[in-house]
Amino acid sequence: MENVKQFLQGAKLDSWTAAVLTGAACAVGALVLLVQRVSSHREMKEKIRRARNRRADSLQRAEQAVLQYKKSHPIIDSAHILALSLSELTKKLQEGSLSPEDVFYSYMEKTLDVTKDLNCCTGIILESLDQLEKVAASNKEGLLYGVPVSVKENIACKNHDCSCGVLINLDQPAQEDSVLVEVLKRQGAIPFVKTNVPQGLLSYDCGNPIYGQTLNPHNLKKTSGGSSGGEGALIGAGGSLLGIGTDVAGSIRIPASFCGICGLKPTPGRLSLKGVNAIYHGQKSVPSCPGPLARDVDSLAVCMQALLCDDMFSLDPTVPPIPFNMQMYQSSKPLRIGYLENDGFTEGSPSMVRAIREVKALLEQAGHTLVPYSHLRLCDTVNELMVKGVLADGAATLCQKLKGSPLDPCIKQQVLPYFFPKWLKKTLSFLLKPVFPRASRIFSSICGVRSVSDLWKQHAAAEEYIRETIAEWRRHNIDVLLCPIIGPAFNLFYCGKATTALSYTGLYNLLTFPAGVVPVSTVTAEDEEELRHYQGNYQDLFDRIFKEAVTGGEGLPVAVQCVALPWHEELCLRFMREVEHLVKQSRK
Repeated sequence: MENVKQFLQGAKLDSWTAAVLTGAACAVGALVLLVQRVSSHREMKEKIRRARNRRADSLQRAEQAVLQYKKSHPIIDSAHILALSLSELTKKLQEGSLSPEDVFYSYMEKTLDVTKDLNCCTGIILESLDQLEKVAASNKEGLLYGVPVSVKENIACKNHDCSCGVLINLDQPAQEDSVLVEVLKRQGAIPFVKTNVPQGLLSYDCGNPIYGQTLNPHNLKKTSGGSSGGEGALIGAGGSLLGIGTDVAGSIRIPASFCGICGLKPTPGRLSLKGVNAIYHGQKSVPSCPGPLARDVDSLAVCMQALLCDDMFSLDPTVPPIPFNMQMYQSSKPLRIGYLENDGFTEGSPSMVRAIREVKALLEQAGHTLVPYSHLRLCDTVNELMVKGVLADGAATLCQKLKGSPLDPCIKQQVLPYFFPKWLKKTLSFLLKPVFPRASRIFSSICGVRSVSDLWKQHAAAEEYIRETIAEWRRHNIDVLLCPIIGPAFNLFYCGKATTALSYTGLYNLLTFPAGVVPVSTVTAEDEEELRHYQGNYQDLFDRIFKEAVTGGEGLPVAVQCVALPWHEELCLRFMREVEHLVKQSRK
């Protein structure tokens, strides 16, 4: 409108005529803006409608295919098939005592049943029906011959959207499979379903305006975690035995913890990122990476062995050609293990602390050496390197992606401050510093960095922190680290409020260390009673929110986190397998 005013003044009209014309122009401009907003709203609703219709159609067609197959094969023992571990299943498929068709339709039926309650799937990959015929007729090559595999929504499958939970990315189906999906297919696996994610991915909840909220398989009042929450829920409920997710600050490990399954975040670069979509690209401070989720550790190892093959190294030459080191994974050499119960930033729930103590005792009884360990300058690191690294642009790119879209309830409280102008963030940071120091530092961090020069300094600081941490491991002479993982599963809509708890997972993305999660226990009545007296490290609002988030968790899974140095996924998995084995032995 300012341009209109200047034009009218330049035309040297009398003041009354100029005022009338200016008012008319303003009215027309407002009307045009209103029409644009209405049009945009209609377009947004239409995009959601189309996406939901595609999902409903794929589920319906898959259900019809299952009914048709069961009608012609009435004696399938689906319960037996679904109870098999991945290693047992692959053995039976290879020897021919099970057919790929029986396995596929058993898992398809279970997936369709599970997603009715948990809302964990964004659509069936109908091309899998055609692939099944080819696999069944093949010569049984591949480590994952005949195995149905679930895939997180942001991982490209040809002809399917990778929306990352945001409307702007809908109606843009992938032109080709991601390298991960292509390699899985070459290993005989059948990617058959895509799973739900939170809006924008940068959340450890799992809801978006397109597909809705995913629920926890153990308690429908709890979240599945995120951002690989659809994977966690589907595998935790038995609808899949192997899935592929992604992890930028715990997005594989938190759903694994919440849903009672295993998950591995590898070293960034160990697996191909080609065709793996992020909400925005170019963020290098806290790298994202894909990784497997499964019911047990051996399944994770089989998946890594299958993926780390010549096909991956040729399809994506940026991946270092390092095959899976089976000798390291199968080693029985006693380990020197660092451990911590409290990271100093977020005090864990009573069940988190108890899990570490119980696993520590089991490891010591088995002949391993346990050494107390603590992180270096974690408070500064969380804010200045992790948060400021992920949101280096002051969250401008994320906000642009979310613009014009309703904010899902699971991320609303987390994301709303991102939209504040920079001066307001800085003012709030200043005002809150004396009374709420953690919130003050968060508001300062989400302002991002001021310049390219500052970003380079931030990258240099992250590199130095990695070097210092490795030196600290050397000083303690430890092979691996045992530490807590967030849990039990949060009550719905608390993840966006309890962001400080990400200190337990995001640190290892910053460090680029491989980290995995193993379920070891469940929440007891005693844990719940002890939680009543929980105060936290800071005794502030974030600690009170964390307490509320985990309340009511009796019976839910509890896990621990196992960490190794970069490029030592096999050692990390070996440590995870040791924990898993000792816990199983202790229950007998």
